[in-house]
Amino acid sequence: MELELRHLRTVRAIADAGSLTKAATALGLAQPALSTQLKRIERVLGGALFERGRHGVRATPLGELVLERARIVLPAVSDLQRDAVRFARGAAGAEGPRFRLGGTHGPLLGALVDRLAARHPCAAVTTHTSWSEREIAAAVTEGRLDYALIGTCGSSTPPEGDRLAWREIATDPVFVMLPTGHRLASRDRVDLADLAGAAWADVPGDGCFADCFHAACARAGFTPARVYETDTASCVHLVQVGRAVGLCRATFPDTAGLVTRPLAGDPLVWRHLIGWHPDTPAALTAPSVLAQARAAHAEAAARSRSYAAWRASGLP
Repeated sequence: MELELRHLRTVRAIADAGSLTKAATALGLAQPALSTQLKRIERVLGGALFERGRHGVRATPLGELVLERARIVLPAVSDLQRDAVRFARGAAGAEGPRFRLGGTHGPLLGALVDRLAARHPCAAVTTHTSWSEREIAAAVTEGRLDYALIGTCGSSTPPEGDRLAWREIATDPVFVMLPTGHRLASRDRVDLADLAGAAWADVPGDGCFADCFHAACARAGFTPARVYETDTASCVHLVQVGRAVGLCRATFPDTAGLVTRPLAGDPLVWRHLIGWHPDTPAALTAPSVLAQARAAHAEAAARSRSYAAWRASGLP
């Protein structure tokens, strides 16, 4: 791992907050995830950055050095970005619109690319995908991407919340994927407790979804036996062959060999969000991009029989 600007922002946030708990809340992360991230940063930099005590954290001499440099580097990068945007605004208007999209893996990103390409046939549309919502948001903050298309668990705060403008595309329950021959596949809704002995498949991420899932399982009276974190195609395969049951978005397309079902009581909720930097040209086209993203979600929902059934039932 190489040191990145987002790592310096994390170190600064911990120092400003004075504790990992407060910093995790400010960053929209679970404390264990922030502790893990800090350990990785410390390994890159060669030593501990903070001393942990009963009353919080205090920077070590190495931490003070890093913070001193961060207080110089981060504002300088922000100034560079603002100056570059001002310089490029005139050229951007002459060249036509440009859409540099970043997103976590999922069908909504592809659907948005399709709609933007149809609406702006002469525009340059490019994408960057990552499992890390924080990486995508940081790329927008730093001017390397125009829009971030991500999701958050429940009402958790999206990354870079103080720098980016975030708008909600839609909010959906999280569904479960089952092989077509599963004993629960014929049910309209599945109780999470009925899957207590199952292995699970899900895509990775650096938000709080994994913690929320384990908390939902605990409320249902069990701990997941095993969780496979892998790409979407592998999740589908593991479900199809009966190796695991999967977690998926409610708009997951109908797929041979498996069915998707809502969980009774909707214990897990996923918010689809799009974000952009308010001081860049992307802010000018943001209302149109937001509208296209919402239309893409509506189309995906209309194609999913399970989603339509969930909406029609009107039951939690």
